[in-house]
Amino acid sequence: MVNNKKIMILGASVLQLPAIKTAKELGFQVIAVDKDKNAVGFESADICLEISTIDIPRVIAAAKEYKIDCIMTLATDMPIRTVAAVSKELNIVGISEETAIKVTDKWIMRGCLKEYNVPVPVFIKVNSYINFYDAIHKIKGKVIVKPVDSSGSKGVFLIEEKSNIEIIKSAYENSKYFSSNGEVIVEEFMDGPEVSVETLSFEGNVHIIAITDKLTTGAPRFVEMGHSQPATISDELKKQIEVVTIAAVKAVGINNGPSHTEIIITEQGPKIVELGARLGGDNITTHLVPLSTGIDMVKCCIDISMGIKPNLDRKFNGGSAIRYFNSDKGRILNIRGIDKVKEMPGVKEVYFTKGIGDTVGEVKSSGDRIGFVISQANTVIEATNICNSAKQKIYFEIENY
Repeated sequence: MVNNKKIMILGASVLQLPAIKTAKELGFQVIAVDKDKNAVGFESADICLEISTIDIPRVIAAAKEYKIDCIMTLATDMPIRTVAAVSKELNIVGISEETAIKVTDKWIMRGCLKEYNVPVPVFIKVNSYINFYDAIHKIKGKVIVKPVDSSGSKGVFLIEEKSNIEIIKSAYENSKYFSSNGEVIVEEFMDGPEVSVETLSFEGNVHIIAITDKLTTGAPRFVEMGHSQPATISDELKKQIEVVTIAAVKAVGINNGPSHTEIIITEQGPKIVELGARLGGDNITTHLVPLSTGIDMVKCCIDISMGIKPNLDRKFNGGSAIRYFNSDKGRILNIRGIDKVKEMPGVKEVYFTKGIGDTVGEVKSSGDRIGFVISQANTVIEATNICNSAKQKIYFEIENY
C-alpha cells in the first residue's frame, strides 16, 4: 500500500517500533527521530534522524524540510511538547502547546485537574530540601515523592517513616535527580488498587477503549510488573472511573489523540495519579488492547493525526495480560525454559531486555525490568494464569555478586 504521505515518529526504540511498522504497512513514508543512532526502529524507518526527541527547534526544522503530513509518538511523555510545537508550526493535527505542558508537568497537571473538580490527591510542589521537609509533615500520613516531569517510575518513592531523616534525604535527592528543573512533588499516599484507562479523542469526543488492572512492586517505588485486561471491577466502579477519566481528559484539553490515565481506587472513589497525552506503554496499547478487543489503537492514532475518524468498533471481548520476569541480583549466566514457554497455548510473545552476561539489580524503575511474557485467552483470569504459569517455567541462572 502506498499513500504518498509522510509521518514523523518521535522515538525509535522498541516502544515506538509498533508505530513505525504500522505506518509502513499503511503506506506512509516514515521519518523516525531518535538521538540513539542504534535505535531498533531505524531498521524499519525510511528516513532516520539522529536528533533528540525533545530538541524542539531541530525537530521543527526537520519536519519542515521533509514536509511531513502528520506527527506522533508512543509510550513516552516529554516528546509530547515537541509534537505540539511541530503541529502548531506546520498547522497539522495535534494537541496545543498549553495542553502539552499540562500533561508533562505533574504540578501544572494537578492544578488544572483540581480547578475542574477532578479528584486528585493532596499535593505540594517544592524546590529545596527545607521546603520538602516541611511539605512531608504538612500532609497527613504516608506521602509519595516524585519528580515533576519524569516517567517510568523514575524518582518515585514512598515515605512511611517521617522521623527517619536518612530516608527523607535519600528520597528527596533521588527524586530531584530525575527532575529536569529540580522541582519535586510531595503528595498524599493513596491506598487502593490501581488501574489505567486507555482513551482516544476525536474532534473533542472522548472514547474509553479499555480499563486495565495493574500490578506493581509495591512500596517504596511502585514499579509496574504486570497488566491485564479487562479490569476485574464492578460495573458501577467502571462507570465512576469512566466519568473521572473523561473529565480529566477534557480538563487538560486533549481534543484529538490518545491519552493514558492512571487511577487509584480509594475509599473516597477513583482519583487521578497521572495523565499522559499518548498511548500507554508496557505493551498495553500495542498488544493488550488488540488482543482483548481487536481494536488497533496505533492505527487509530495515525488516522487521528491525519484528521481521519478512527475505527473504534470492538471486534471481540477477550482477555489479555503481561507479566514481567523476576530474578535474583547478579550476572545472568543462562536463561532456561524459553522454548517451552513460547510453545504454550495462549502465549503471544516472550521478550527479554537483558541477556547472558548482563547484570540484574534491584528494580527501581521500568528500565530495570529484564523481560516479559504476553498472553491472550477467552477471559482475563485465563490470560493472567497463562502468564503466571509461563513465569514459573523460566529459570534464570544467576551468578551473585
